[in-house]
Amino acid sequence: MSLTLTVLGTASPHPGPDTPCSGYLVRGGGAEVWVDAGTGTFAELQRHTDPTRLSAIWISHLHADHYADLTAAFYAFAYGGLTLPAPVPVYAPRDCAQRLAGFFGRPDTAFLSGVFDFQPLHNGHGVRHGDLTLTARAVEHDVESYGLWAESGGRALAYSGDTGPCDGLLHLAAGADLFLCEADVDAHREGEVDPVHLTPEEVGACASMAGGVRKVLVTHVGPTLAPEDATARAAAVFGGPTALARVGETHTV
Repeated sequence: MSLTLTVLGTASPHPGPDTPCSGYLVRGGGAEVWVDAGTGTFAELQRHTDPTRLSAIWISHLHADHYADLTAAFYAFAYGGLTLPAPVPVYAPRDCAQRLAGFFGRPDTAFLSGVFDFQPLHNGHGVRHGDLTLTARAVEHDVESYGLWAESGGRALAYSGDTGPCDGLLHLAAGADLFLCEADVDAHREGEVDPVHLTPEEVGACASMAGGVRKVLVTHVGPTLAPEDATARAAAVFGGPTALARVGETHTV
């Protein structure tokens, strides 16, 4: 099976009328993985697959626009008739289960275990589902955050998650056939020492500096930017194929 990326949502920091927050469906090597579960993405996920077929869920960081729809998924799997054959692995930062339990007003997390098998991410965390490998790379954000390297059949997708410019992002992107990268801010605030998001120019620069990136897909464009303008600005610096991630589109890596 070829490695593909289906865009479920791209909005930051809240969903729009036709645009859920961050979420993607990665398929390859016989596996299907829901990558980031931003608000509204569970509904979009159902347009493209039966959620009970998911091999895993992978969460980059614990901001609501990247994980809040785990609540919708829990209701579906626990009460909504979408019966899982076994608890689905959820690879996420270490406090994900506690955050989700808090939504239900529960101090414990045991009640989640019949649906979700939470497994904490760390830098270099790697796992294999079928012939699809998933590797986490720590990136710089204002909370614990990871980028994803997904590889199958000799093709590789790199996903930035949310991050500022950092060495981890350069290492992540190097050699990617498709680099899915956030471009959240128009410019950094004056005096900002440790940026937690990227400008479009920084997306292009990262893709160029990392080396071996074949195509850039711009996503998570913030409200101060026009998505098409952000894509053009990234392309001008990268100098290679660059496109805008659009909800519903599927890209072959």
